Amino acid sequence: MPRLTFLATSIAVTLSVLSTSAESTEQQIKLTTEVIEVTGTRRSLRSISESTVPVDIIGIDDMESSGQLELSQVLTTLIPSFNFPNSQLADGTDHARPAVLRGLAPDHTLVLINGKRRHAGALLNLNGTVGRGSSAVDLNTIPTAAIKRIEVLRDGAAAQYGSDAIAGVINIILKDANHGGSMSLTYGQHDTQMAGSAQLTQIYADEAGDLAFKKGSDRKRVDGETATFSANIGFRPFEHGFINLAAELRDKNATNRSGIDQREQYARDGNDNLDTREFSAQRYNHRFGKPETQDLALFYNAGLTLDGDAQLYSFGSYSAREGNSGGFFRRAKDSRNVSEVYPDGFLPQIESDVKDLSFAIGISGTHGNWDYDLSTNYGRNDFSFAVVNSINTSMGLASPTEFDNGALIYGQWLVNAQAKTDFDLGLYDSVFFTVGGEYRDENYKINAGELASYLTVLDSQGLPVAAGGAQVLAGFSPASAVNESRDNIALFAEFDTYINESVNVIFATRFEDYSDFGSTLTGKLASRYVVNEQLSLRGAISSGFRAPSLAQTSYKSVATVFENGVPNEVGLFPVNTAAAQALGAKPLEAEKSTNMTGGFIYERDQFSFTLDAYQIDINDRIVLSENLSGPAVEQILTEAGENNVQRVRYFTNAIDSRTKGVDIVATYNFDVKNLGQLRLSAAINFNDTDVTNVKANPAELSALGESYQYFARREIARFEEGTPKDKWNLVAKWHYQQFTTTLKATRYGEVVDSSSNIDNDEVLAAKWIADLDVAYRINEQWRIAMGANNLFDQYPQDTVSNIGFSNFNQIFPYSGFSAYNTDGRFVYAKASVTF
Repeated sequence: MPRLTFLATSIAVTLSVLSTSAESTEQQIKLTTEVIEVTGTRRSLRSISESTVPVDIIGIDDMESSGQLELSQVLTTLIPSFNFPNSQLADGTDHARPAVLRGLAPDHTLVLINGKRRHAGALLNLNGTVGRGSSAVDLNTIPTAAIKRIEVLRDGAAAQYGSDAIAGVINIILKDANHGGSMSLTYGQHDTQMAGSAQLTQIYADEAGDLAFKKGSDRKRVDGETATFSANIGFRPFEHGFINLAAELRDKNATNRSGIDQREQYARDGNDNLDTREFSAQRYNHRFGKPETQDLALFYNAGLTLDGDAQLYSFGSYSAREGNSGGFFRRAKDSRNVSEVYPDGFLPQIESDVKDLSFAIGISGTHGNWDYDLSTNYGRNDFSFAVVNSINTSMGLASPTEFDNGALIYGQWLVNAQAKTDFDLGLYDSVFFTVGGEYRDENYKINAGELASYLTVLDSQGLPVAAGGAQVLAGFSPASAVNESRDNIALFAEFDTYINESVNVIFATRFEDYSDFGSTLTGKLASRYVVNEQLSLRGAISSGFRAPSLAQTSYKSVATVFENGVPNEVGLFPVNTAAAQALGAKPLEAEKSTNMTGGFIYERDQFSFTLDAYQIDINDRIVLSENLSGPAVEQILTEAGENNVQRVRYFTNAIDSRTKGVDIVATYNFDVKNLGQLRLSAAINFNDTDVTNVKANPAELSALGESYQYFARREIARFEEGTPKDKWNLVAKWHYQQFTTTLKATRYGEVVDSSSNIDNDEVLAAKWIADLDVAYRINEQWRIAMGANNLFDQYPQDTVSNIGFSNFNQIFPYSGFSAYNTDGRFVYAKASVTF
């Protein structure tokens, strides 16, 4: 049954364009004098400050004045409510890190390209990172060279754009110039000293015959060498047409911030003496850092004016990424090692081969009093896994050391049609009306890997002889292979009018019907009230939804996991399987949200100040259950036909949450006379998420006893404390003659890396990170720049000092929940030319 949610009026904020160069100033003037269409409304505006909802505009100059090389990293230094959390040793997530807006899940933010829905990535984040259980758009497949501007809508917009727009919308507008272009080359590397992680200087045996270590000062590292080439060029192949092409190539070496492995690597002899190889063993045997990657991204944007007012347009992309990341080192004496193959142990490595493509074509124009837009677009993400320098222990010497693990593939096809006009209904102003429909077809596949990647050899009693599958990441078996599809139809409408010269009101509604779980109706009401020329009040209230992704409804895998030397088969089962249902799984429902925002914008001369408060309530959030285990669980799984599985988890609508926060943005332009121009900006976000309700255990689990909880303390804490409570982005940009100097200071608030036991929680204190970029324009064409990200080489508090000593904490000195990179200072140089 469709649901109708009541809506009402309020207030919201606007944006701030951070730029100081002449080029950026011209761009700002252009944005505030042309008639444009901004994300959040389908009505053309004379100024972005007329928007009834908070929108940030990121221009070309903002991206150029950053040494950040990935789009997600660029956005996190400019948008206070946007975070790109650190993650390491997280399998595929290392190769496609998810980003979050307003502390919500990565799949709560909708990404558009030129106003059209972008397809999500195929990767499902399953490890213990921010965004666990989600699959989201990989923003880093989009080269900055292709981007004209980015519009970030910080408000719920499911009633306008559909599923996933609970936290907001990121709309990337591609360059459309029909002439000229640019090229740039950037080279940089990390030059850092690892705070709290000492350099090993000597290994010896103490009086008791145990290993002992002598350490020096904090370890110094120079690595992560990165070269990036980007180019953009515009053509006019026809008198009334354009083609704009962009390309980006990046070659990035791995970083390594691992600490000392103080564990014994080899078995002792019969007299309990240390193996002499202990004193020459490689003690920095893990790779704790960013993966080695090679990226290629190609984009095009094209348009052609036809007879009359019709405009034919098309855009598309192709990107490829190859990555290599390390797993957990297997010691020589590890039960998962085959010593004849790896006598000194081995570091298994995950390799990714990600192919991403998209294509869109459409036609827009005017017919009578109507403006129309009809388009179709297709997107596909293919994430293939391989494992190298590894072994299938159960196969012994017969095992290969390299494996094809299979692939995840997601495809999306859309057809969108919309038309807009205005009616004179005798009100103060005409009523601007938009109506449209959309059809979306989705497909999700898991392709099985080669036999050795998932095989577990059994003994005569049917028990594993050793760990099966490729060590570090088992391949997908034929039992895990899926090929699932669904479709949905949407109808939407939007009304926009001025009640009087001071009050603008927008109402939007959207109905969607999915083939796999049903239908939903959402709505949004937004308003802007002009108090005077300087002050405006704005706000919105809306209902929203997020449909469960195909990955969440169809992903299946079974892998062998060793704990304390004991092999366990751990399964992730879709909710429609007998194994999941026997332990309480129910069909997934859409997440339902209510989003309220209210605030004001004050502008006077060269000063702008906005404040926006928001509250987002989400019911029936989709999460991964705990790993359910124990004799009773094993018995249920056996009865469900999963004879060799000891543990199981599944997706479930387990919790409700409430997110509250405030965004504050202030900018001021100074004319410092003979010293040029100075622009100061401050953007601050305060954000707090509470899990307001955890659904009662399913009856199937309750019958097994109180110890069986399907969603427990650690995962609740990750939702509530896994992203910063506050974030400050301070920017000073000074333009003097041919020099432009940009200094950024970003404060990341406190984050908690939670544990199942609160006493083992790791609290990461707030930290300031400074970035500096100094650019010199040689002439109208050439520009050179030098700079440093994390100028003062800041790290989070090391894990040993934070939660106590252990050998394992020595190996991984920093938490993977750090809100910023744990690679230290990055220095770079950049040369660019425009033509």
